[in-house]
Amino acid sequence: MKIQVDEEWIELPEGSLAKDAAEKKKLTGPDQALGVSINGSLFDLAAPLKDGDKLHFLNFSEKQGKEVFWHTSAHVLAQAILRVFPHAKPTIGPPIEQGFYYDFANLTISDADFAKIEEEMQKILDENYKPSRHLFKDKKEALSKFKNNPYKVELIEGFEEGPITAYEQGEFFDLCRGPHLPNLGKIKAIKILKVSGAYWKGDSKREMLTRIYAISYPDRKMLKEFLQLLEEAKKRDHKLIGQHLDLFSIQEEAPGCPFIHPKGMIVWNRLVEFLRGLNRKADYVEIKTPLLVGQQLWERSGHWNYYRENMYAFEIEDRAYALKPMNCPGCMLFYKTRTHSYRELPFRVSEIGHVHRHELSGALNGLFRVRSFHQDDAHLFMKPSDIKQEILGILGLVEEIYGTFGLEYRFELSTRPKESIGTDEDWERATLGLQGALDEWGQPYQINAGDGAFYGPKIDIHIRDALGRSWQCGTIQLDMALPEKFELEYMDKDGMHHRPVMVHRAIFGSIERFFGILIEHFAGKFPLWISPLPIRIITVADRHREFAFHALNEIAARGFIADVDDTAESVGKKVRNAQLLQINYMLTVGDKEVENKTVSIRTRDNVVHGEMSLEVFLDALEKEMREKALNSSLGNAHAGHHNQ
Repeated sequence: MKIQVDEEWIELPEGSLAKDAAEKKKLTGPDQALGVSINGSLFDLAAPLKDGDKLHFLNFSEKQGKEVFWHTSAHVLAQAILRVFPHAKPTIGPPIEQGFYYDFANLTISDADFAKIEEEMQKILDENYKPSRHLFKDKKEALSKFKNNPYKVELIEGFEEGPITAYEQGEFFDLCRGPHLPNLGKIKAIKILKVSGAYWKGDSKREMLTRIYAISYPDRKMLKEFLQLLEEAKKRDHKLIGQHLDLFSIQEEAPGCPFIHPKGMIVWNRLVEFLRGLNRKADYVEIKTPLLVGQQLWERSGHWNYYRENMYAFEIEDRAYALKPMNCPGCMLFYKTRTHSYRELPFRVSEIGHVHRHELSGALNGLFRVRSFHQDDAHLFMKPSDIKQEILGILGLVEEIYGTFGLEYRFELSTRPKESIGTDEDWERATLGLQGALDEWGQPYQINAGDGAFYGPKIDIHIRDALGRSWQCGTIQLDMALPEKFELEYMDKDGMHHRPVMVHRAIFGSIERFFGILIEHFAGKFPLWISPLPIRIITVADRHREFAFHALNEIAARGFIADVDDTAESVGKKVRNAQLLQINYMLTVGDKEVENKTVSIRTRDNVVHGEMSLEVFLDALEKEMREKALNSSLGNAHAGHHNQ
């Protein structure tokens, strides 16, 4: 029989399995053929093949390949736990963005237990089991098999129609959809990362479980690199740097609602001003919609039925209200405040919208996961023929914004899911509009088939920071639902009313989260244009104070933020203090500088640029600000030497 593997057709005998095709293609490495997509559905390598099947073997560099690898590894962890702690009750163990976790009831462990669990996991890997799939006849058989584990019983009882499967490796048997690795020998390195508490099903009213986080790789070197990255990430933790640089805080009285401090507001305002300037240039108008809106709006938008548990709602004078979790419905009401002509389209509306969404307390994480945040939202209303050109305009903004911060990025196009609204014609036109723009843009992109929103296809934008970590921030979503629900219209040149096409667009995403990402990306060493304190003047002795404050006034007159350190500390200590605060430029003034009316300049990376007139220095800084440069504009032109 003939089988297609990616673009190549191969011959296999009747009754062959996917593993036979992998072997024929010599895909036997630990990072290769981890699972297989057969005609678009995922299977183990034990899956039987039939003539004409189209195969793609998953490798570790792909998201789905990692998921198979890490899900199998979660079973290795659970198997080891049951060997070391036989009374533990396994619940669920999914793959996550980096590695996997497994939740256990009736288990208490600490870091001190990690070594013996890892030793047991290594034994299991050495035993090199081949995970095998078991299909239950019915729900009754599955319930009988797991009757001693109330968590598995609850999961099985919650399953709707469809097959119920489990996987077996050695003595370990676990409820699981799969697919799994063909053998455990592919896992060459496995490591427990941390342990924490987690509520069963994320419900704070349910019991607390023990969650063990871990990671595994098909190569020991990959684990070593990951652990080094983890150490570097700890040094860049935005919560620690944010506290050290006095940028923001989280108070017990307002969990998940960040307080942005004066220095943090300098960064915040620069980000917002930057965005507003680009929006103005791209012909956006800006609005502000209310934070508190009545229930009927959320019913009309669909949020009340589908998003209610994530909303903060309450009654005032016998009427139900909610804090907005999204800005979109408010923008729909704004659009409806007057009639629109085809001549106005595309009509681009931006809003720095403050939204509130309920997150479980255990999920809150600094600026990354909050309950109160601001989105750089925009809604673009257009004719169907405008889609491609408008998407290209947004991609231009994406390049300018992320490029300014030195952030690499990639695109993912998500297409129509099984559950969706709109006609086939609408979806085809919308998807081709997005795809056509991406093709013309010319940057590689990945297609996530069936992963779009129910109301339209979307482009997700993933940025990569200085540590190579990926963050999904920006999104461009085509929406066919809200214009319909709110009966939005424009009058065309034929005098007839038509429904506009609408695109949601956010590039920072959450400004709070983007701020947190920038703190870690730059490790607190902000470029001059967003630096909370770019310049500090350091006096050598008290007699230099007058000149220092004269220089401070000149710097302020040119629009720069600066301060003076005239404390009694030594110059070396003052310089060190300024470097610890990641101040971009330190200007030392002593007898020679006062006499020559100059300043002696040093940067935070300890490069001494020597004496320079204040005017020449500030001219260079103005250029650095104007260009939003990532590095010092002084370059090496005035560099003297690195002080040891």
